Amino acid sequence: MSTLSEEGIRAYHHGDLRKALLDAASALLAEVGVAAISLREVARRAGVSHNAPYRHFADRDALLAALALQGFEVLVRRIEALPVADLGRRGECYVAYALEFPGHFALMFGPQLDRAAHPELQQVARQLFAQLEASVRALRPDESVQTASLAAWSLVHGLSQLLLNGQCPVEDVSVTARAVTGLFVEGLRVGRSPA
Repeated sequence: MSTLSEEGIRAYHHGDLRKALLDAASALLAEVGVAAISLREVARRAGVSHNAPYRHFADRDALLAALALQGFEVLVRRIEALPVADLGRRGECYVAYALEFPGHFALMFGPQLDRAAHPELQQVARQLFAQLEASVRALRPDESVQTASLAAWSLVHGLSQLLLNGQCPVEDVSVTARAVTGLFVEGLRVGRSPA
């Protein structure tokens, strides 16, 4: 199973308790899902006292918010690394992320967190949407960018959920994601005014 950490909880031995706790929580999220995450279990996994997490996280909700933020930041970086005008590849990237990190994906978009209590989550979600809007604008500047961006997000998010839930049996996920996003991109291009 994939986790967002590359170094694991070994970082704690170098003095980074917060990272060690997030790594342990990320591993739990990947293995058993958000319901199994508690500050006590995260501390146990990180090899620290059960009070140690409170140095960095006021409560479980704060830890979950940090995990969701970590997930958004990784997804935004991956999407930003792709050409702005390549909406298809950016959509494929979104689906690939969801399938690689299903625990983070569920936490990022699920009902477990009160987003009003965590403005940093709202900000990074807006950043993700802004990347999508930039791609739509590059393809179809005369289109209603917000509506088309919401349609694009709905498409890749819905496809991700169908794939994660096993409701969309396919032989090759990347081929399917490419075909579905490609169909949407072609739809945006239809009727585009000549430059």
